Amino acid sequence: MFEELSSKFEGLYRKIRGTARISESNISEAVRDVRRALLDADVNYKVAKKFVDDVEKKSTGSDVLKSVNPEQQFIKILYDELVELMGGASADIAVSAEVPTIIMVCGLQGSGKTTFTGKLANYLKLKGKRAGLVAGDIYRPAAIEQLQILGASIDVPVFTIPNEKNAVKIAEEGVRFARTNGLDYVIIDTAGRLTIDEVMMKEVADIKATVKPHEILFVCDAMTGQDAVNTAKAFHDQLEFNGVVLTKLDGDARGGAALSIRSVVEKPIKFISTGEKLDALEQFHPDRMASRILGMGDIVTLVEKAQAQISEEEAKKVEDKLRKNEFTLDDFREQLQQIKKMGSVADLLSYIPGVNKAALAEANVDEKSFTRVEAIITSMTTEERRFPHILNGSRRERIAQGSGTTVQEVNRLIKQFSEMQKMMKKLSQGKGSRQMREMMKNMPTVE
Repeated sequence: MFEELSSKFEGLYRKIRGTARISESNISEAVRDVRRALLDADVNYKVAKKFVDDVEKKSTGSDVLKSVNPEQQFIKILYDELVELMGGASADIAVSAEVPTIIMVCGLQGSGKTTFTGKLANYLKLKGKRAGLVAGDIYRPAAIEQLQILGASIDVPVFTIPNEKNAVKIAEEGVRFARTNGLDYVIIDTAGRLTIDEVMMKEVADIKATVKPHEILFVCDAMTGQDAVNTAKAFHDQLEFNGVVLTKLDGDARGGAALSIRSVVEKPIKFISTGEKLDALEQFHPDRMASRILGMGDIVTLVEKAQAQISEEEAKKVEDKLRKNEFTLDDFREQLQQIKKMGSVADLLSYIPGVNKAALAEANVDEKSFTRVEAIITSMTTEERRFPHILNGSRRERIAQGSGTTVQEVNRLIKQFSEMQKMMKKLSQGKGSRQMREMMKNMPTVE
């Protein structure tokens, strides 16, 4: 996400880094590079022009601090303008005073609309809300079945009327069903088309008039760039939606739609989808996204991802085990599983400030190594996982055979885990931070 744009901004910092102060000449050259970077990222031309004009004005204005490093000051100006460009502040979905809150989801076919509907229900469920889905796409083959499968996978009810061809009636009855069952939210999936047409727009307009949704979300595929922005404007002119959802941002290295759409339709981006899994949905925060684009990481989101997988009680339990040197291979396997739920290692590293994006792209992190480590640990007996020192040659051969790995891989894991335990013992005895760095270097992996 925003990989190309981030790398170009990093190049800009290097240019300004060698200058003694911000001047009209070096800023003029820098903003030309910014404009080029934005246009290459498929940002709307008018949006890009206004952005660079504002950056140039603030970079050479009276507010420029003479005592601040030019690079830092330029990054701060870019950051502030990016935050403003993407909406300034995050926007929550509407909440009705009376249940249920009615949410209507619309968009073109293939934008990820139905999958987002399931993701949103899961997102609300994780926040302790009861949500229901309404299968209002009566045209696309298997759309209803897809929604039913998504609903079943997260234990959320899906309302549909078999063989019914009136989407307005399905939506109306679906809201009634949600109200009768005391649901907090009802999310209506509507039909998409390959292009905007009169029939499609009339149907969603009729659903809006009948059920009077508290929130209308327009879903668009970020990979379509300016087409996504143009489609959003056409929908908004007809439907007046409340917010935008950008899907497939994990597949778009440019990110032009995310930077343009707020200015063009004047409606906030409320969610972004960054993967196939049902938990790959984030509320959109302009400040955090600006930080990611400028290569400053996003520690807040990383912490939130960790908190979603690891409760405070679990974290305390692990900390106590580490302090008492009672951390076993069973515990280590559980931690691996929780890390995997947070996303890929490469994605997690990208949230950390200062991580070089180019080096990260070339690192080729082997996600399968986690699976091999888990397989090795699972192939051990309970006693072997608690007391790895009992693993003799024949036991290691059995474990390698059972896990589909090699004896060398088993040996490497046991050695690394043993070294980590020694480091933890030193830490528990107050040996200092140098050992902590050594421990992190020796975390078990299978190469």
